[in-house]
Amino acid sequence: MKCNLFSFLCLVATTFVWSQTKVSGYVFDENKEPVAYANIIFKGSFEGTITDENGRFYLESNNTWNTLLVSFVGYKTIEFPLPKKVNYDLNFTIEEEAAALNEVFIITGKQSKKADENPAIAILQKIWERKRQNGLNQFKQYAYDRYEKVEFDLNTIDSALIGSKLFKGMEFVFEQVDTSRVTGKTYLPIFLNEEVTKVYGDNSLNKEKVVLKGNKNSGFSNNQSIIAFIKDLYSEYDVYDNYLKFFDKSFVSPLSKTGINTYNYVLNDSAFIDNKWCYNIVYYPRRKNELTFKGDFWVNDSTFAIKEINMQASKSANINWVKEIYIEQEFEVLNDSVFLIKRDYFMSDFTFNKKEDSRGVYGKRTTLYDNYKFNDPKEPGFYKEEVFDYNMDAYNRADSFWAENRMEELNKDERGIYKMLDTLKTVKKFNRLYNLGSVLASGYIEFDDLNLDYGPIFSTVGFNDVEGLRLRAGARTYFGPNDLWRLQGFLAYGFKDDKVKYGFSAKYLLNKRNRLIVSAGHRRDVEQIGASLTSSTDVLGRSLASNAVFTTAPNDKLSNINLTAVALEIEPIKNVLFRIGADYRTLSSASSTFSLDYVDPEEASGVSSNIKQLESTFAVSYFPGRKMVGYGVERRNANDTYASLFAQYTLGDKNLFNSDFNYTKLQFSYIQPWQIGGYGRLYSTVELGKTFGTVPLGLLSVVPGNQSYFSIYKSFSQLNYYEFVTDTYASLHLEHNFNGRLFSRIPFLRKLNWREIVGIRGVWGDLSAENVAISAPSNIPLIAPTDQIYYEYSLGIGNIFKVFRLDFNFRGNYRNLPNARNFGVTGSFGFNF
Repeated sequence: MKCNLFSFLCLVATTFVWSQTKVSGYVFDENKEPVAYANIIFKGSFEGTITDENGRFYLESNNTWNTLLVSFVGYKTIEFPLPKKVNYDLNFTIEEEAAALNEVFIITGKQSKKADENPAIAILQKIWERKRQNGLNQFKQYAYDRYEKVEFDLNTIDSALIGSKLFKGMEFVFEQVDTSRVTGKTYLPIFLNEEVTKVYGDNSLNKEKVVLKGNKNSGFSNNQSIIAFIKDLYSEYDVYDNYLKFFDKSFVSPLSKTGINTYNYVLNDSAFIDNKWCYNIVYYPRRKNELTFKGDFWVNDSTFAIKEINMQASKSANINWVKEIYIEQEFEVLNDSVFLIKRDYFMSDFTFNKKEDSRGVYGKRTTLYDNYKFNDPKEPGFYKEEVFDYNMDAYNRADSFWAENRMEELNKDERGIYKMLDTLKTVKKFNRLYNLGSVLASGYIEFDDLNLDYGPIFSTVGFNDVEGLRLRAGARTYFGPNDLWRLQGFLAYGFKDDKVKYGFSAKYLLNKRNRLIVSAGHRRDVEQIGASLTSSTDVLGRSLASNAVFTTAPNDKLSNINLTAVALEIEPIKNVLFRIGADYRTLSSASSTFSLDYVDPEEASGVSSNIKQLESTFAVSYFPGRKMVGYGVERRNANDTYASLFAQYTLGDKNLFNSDFNYTKLQFSYIQPWQIGGYGRLYSTVELGKTFGTVPLGLLSVVPGNQSYFSIYKSFSQLNYYEFVTDTYASLHLEHNFNGRLFSRIPFLRKLNWREIVGIRGVWGDLSAENVAISAPSNIPLIAPTDQIYYEYSLGIGNIFKVFRLDFNFRGNYRNLPNARNFGVTGSFGFNF
């Protein structure tokens, strides 16, 4: 599907407009040392910036200014006439002011954390006291209009890029470029998304509702996947919160109550802003490699509300693929006590490395707020979240709508993106690059003429001890991301067992409003059913345990499965799903070294090797906070920070379809990610289950082992398949990623940007004597962790070369069992911020 960041990197465009005034340069003191956090401002305006730790600055304005002011507390102010509109590589040397030598601030090193020694801390304490009384928190209800503009730009445009083979035949996009006001680098706009919304909120109910009025983007009209990607990439934040989440990482806010342990603060200046006397405080990190910012903010002297703030992420911050993060917020003064956000600007520089001359992609979001209304209560039902809330009209607004509702007019290069994309999409080479990005993102090769996708391509080749080399070919129907129905299937062949496997499924969305879906499918395959406590509801599903090429022990305990399933699913309340289903399966061993035999008095031999069973299931799933993309029969997740609760009742009836057993099974699971402030994220999973009735090995709950060299969450890395078998179980998995919080304080590890991960997992289980007896003919010793809870723990290092993770796993007990693996190393790879 054509919906991922890969697609952004394939798009290029340009039209160009020079800002009226641009300046860049450096500020030094009389000893030729760079001056950090010096004020740079156009005379007669409030448009300015500050120098970075190297004394460097860049500033631009859409207006024409003739004079630049360079100032720093304790030094003489420089008034520099601007000879032309664009002035680069300026150098300023500021001199100490003799009359103010006793008041010089040297902004470097550690600053005091005590309010009686550092006036900035005293001001911070006032901000903390008042922060929940500022802004929208003062009102019971609120409403406002919001306009958001998100732009992606290819940056660091030079002759090497323009002349590269990659863009041969698409040189027209490089006719003109623009320059970033933050970094001073050239860039080409490649994507633009605009959105107009009406926001309603009720603080007494703790509810908020966002009504989409219009959405428009360049070249991707009606593509909600890209829109959702952008929204998740640039999530909402409040600078008054202790921690600000960006790119799945929690940064310590400069206004945090714990900020004095993370930042140095200096009271730098004071002045009138919009007729309000404000203090200027400069802040910078106490330590490197932590998720922190540097910058300054202006705060009112009576309400202690923030008037302006800018935040720039430290280049040493432990975050991948992002070299720069720059944030500006401006607040509007409605009256003496009400400060409300007026403008929010967020810029990030995505790149493979953090070198100064590295090429990347700018992501820029500008959000404007207007038309605030207060204390207009709505009925509680007004805030109810709809299961189906797609508004087709919002994605097809006329130009007149945008002319009326834009709070900020598009500049010339932004307007040109829409026209350029239409032209670029007619270039065959661009379409080939675009389709390649789509394949890498989705795993499917698209055949648009046939409305068919081939894949997933990553499942084409597999290996296990039963099938040997396994080749698989699959396909699905695909008319668009919001198809109301879908057919899919696969064919596979194992060269060792010389057998063909196959599967197919169909699903149809009967009702969009409550997402009533009917599905059915059939699969004949070889599967490792001892890798999960809960059977998958995906009739075509297949776990990594069935295909692992390299394993710590023979992967021969596989089963032949012949499965037919039907189901009905409904979502009457947003993120609450009910599912009823029935499946009929036949299970048998797929290997001569593995037995599923059980006692069967009806057989002449007294033993049976096949299990034939009809199961009826009723399941309830709840995903609080989940956000989804699309409205078709298949949707995609737009976030991964939500909890998941699952409960299932399963009934096996011997009287139906010549089934073999009567039993009842209850299962429950709860998965929850926890953001532990600035100390990273904890993932927790609880699973409980109980089987009532006498059943053989093939229908019992096997504690999921992991014989692969991959780190697989919710499995036990030091357990072999079928090492523990239960009919009653309770398991707990805890895994915490500190995101480099500890390693950043160790000098020789700091530069590596590694991330420390710790985990512990345990399971208790029981197995009745009746179930042991009926499975006696099997060659698997049936052992449950009854006497003591089985546990193991792991110490991991993540972010190795930005993509690799290694886990060192230790078995805590049951170390004397045959073939017990007491220590092992597993790994994984992925692209994470």
